[in-house]
Order: sequence, then C-alpha cells, then structure tokens
Amino acid sequence: MNLNREILQAATKEGIVSEDQADRLWAFLGVHHKDTPSFRFTHILYYLGGMIAIGAMSLFMNLGWERFGGWGLLAIALSYAVAGIALTEHFLKAGNLNVPAGISATFVVVLTPLAVYGLQVALGLWPEGQVFREYHLKVDWRWMFMELATLATGAIMLFRYRLPFLVMPIAVTIWYLSMDLTVFLFGRPANYWELKKLVSLWVGLFTCLIAFWVDMRSRGKKDFAFWFYLFGVMAFWGGLSLMNSDSELSKFLYLCINLTMIAVGATLSRRVFAVCGGLGAAGYLGHLAREVFKDSLLFPLVLTLIGLGVICLGIVWQRHEEAISRRLRSFLPGQLRELVERRQG
Repeated sequence: MNLNREILQAATKEGIVSEDQADRLWAFLGVHHKDTPSFRFTHILYYLGGMIAIGAMSLFMNLGWERFGGWGLLAIALSYAVAGIALTEHFLKAGNLNVPAGISATFVVVLTPLAVYGLQVALGLWPEGQVFREYHLKVDWRWMFMELATLATGAIMLFRYRLPFLVMPIAVTIWYLSMDLTVFLFGRPANYWELKKLVSLWVGLFTCLIAFWVDMRSRGKKDFAFWFYLFGVMAFWGGLSLMNSDSELSKFLYLCINLTMIAVGATLSRRVFAVCGGLGAAGYLGHLAREVFKDSLLFPLVLTLIGLGVICLGIVWQRHEEAISRRLRSFLPGQLRELVERRQG
C-alpha cells in the first residue's frame, strides 16, 4: 500500500485525521523514507555517479592502465579501496546517507578483481596477452581466483556494513563464477553454447532460492534479496528462453513456467518475475501467431476473448481481493504467510 499526500488530504476531509496531524505524519514519513532507495532524483544522481565510478574501474578499464604493471595496478586498487572505505564510514556517520554509503562500499568490492589481477601479474602468474578488461567480456577459468576473492570481499563488507547494494556485485560474481567454472570443469565441448544456457538456467534458479532464503530471514526494511532476485531471474529466464525446442509440448511447458513466474511474482511482490514471465508468455503467443495459427482467422478473435476474460477476472479479483487473499494465505506456511503479508503491507 502506497501512502501519498492525496490520501492524507482525503483522510482529512473525511475527518479521520486533522490537518495538523496529516502534516506532522507526512513530515515524519518524509524523514523516515528519506534514505530508502526509490525512484527519486537524488537517488538517481547517487546511482548514476556510483555506476560511472564503478564502471571506470571495471567495464571501462582500458589498455592504458596496463602500463602501470602488476604492482602499480595493485597499489592503485588498494588506494581506491582505502578511499572507498573512508567515504563509506563518512556517509554512515553523517546520517541518512545509506544509499551513497552502499555505493561507495560496493565500489570497494568491485576493485577486488583489479587488485588480484595486479598481484597475479606482479608475481608472473598471468598468461601473456590476456588483459584485465577482458574479465567482463570473455569466459575463462583463470578469472576464478579473482571471482572467489570478490565473493570473500563482498561477504566481509556485507557483514561489516549491512548495506543492501553490496549484494549486487556478489550476485553478478556468482553468475560470472558459474560460467568460468563450467569451462574449468568441462572445457569447451562441441555443445558449449547449449551447456552455457543450461548452467545459466540452474545457477539462476539457485540464486533465486538464495534470494528467497534471504527474504524469509529479513525482518527490517532493508531489501537484501532484491539483487539476488534480479540477477537470478534474469539468468534463469535468459537460459530458459534461449534453449532450442522443436516440440510444441516443450513450448507449452515454457508458457506454463512463465505463467508460474507471474504467479510467484504476484505472491512475493517481486516485479522481475512478472516482467520476465509476461515477456515469455507474449513470446509464446507470438510463436502461435507466426507458426501454429498463421493462416487462422479465428486466432486473433480467440486471443481477444481471452484478454477480455483476463480483464474480467481482474475485476472479480479486485472486488473480492481481501477475502480471496486471506483464504489463500491460510494455506501457506507461517513464515511464508508472514513474508507475503509484509510485502503487501
């Protein structure tokens, strides 16, 4: 439920609260949610600046930095990391600056691959001709040491600062590690592309289970599960959608999985499930229109009727939502019911 100024004004007109109480409540809510991540211009600036800085030390690292050599890269990474930790401490002590604190702490975690790479180069443990900027572009088992170190650094920083944005590099690194571990274990067989899709699917599912476990254990307002859900669903749905299938039964199963994702998203109040599930369902309907019913005059009419039926179902649901939701929640386990009610509240 989203409480806004218009709702408070309506409550004032109904005599539920006085104008003074409404003003004081709105001011309290403004302070309380000031540093909660949201689509506000201040937070857009925070994340834009943070992603530029993070990208500069990762995605956009160019060959010019290689001239510093291994020890130089290690020193630069450590110097930036010290500055990042100092900024994190400063933002936390300043109060109501958890968002920029999370970004600066994440910056420290993102520096870990560069530091490990610099150390490996300095010790002569890195193959000739392979450079750091390929870390985000190419799958190679040699990156695994950097990824394991990144996971360790991320876990330490998360334990120290308890800031949700720190989960982002951990979730990304888990996916990176799964790809590189696949090469380490199986090499590059003839069906390597199919193997990558399968690994992405299962790693995404595993990441979603981690997210659900984190969600079940969370009791505060900080959303530590968001980034796990985001990258887990993207990896799972991406791997699933890219798989080849010549069977209509398997394509229908794909539709069922996507519809299940929509239901899971609605239950857990996680839009990423619903968005990906909706795209998958639309893709299946597109397949029917192009391949199965390409010459049928009735297909668009049937789809229109189905769409109208779904709208009617939505109207019925809206009218009886509270009673239906209460009845459905009664069948859920206690912890899951508490999670659903917390998300819907």
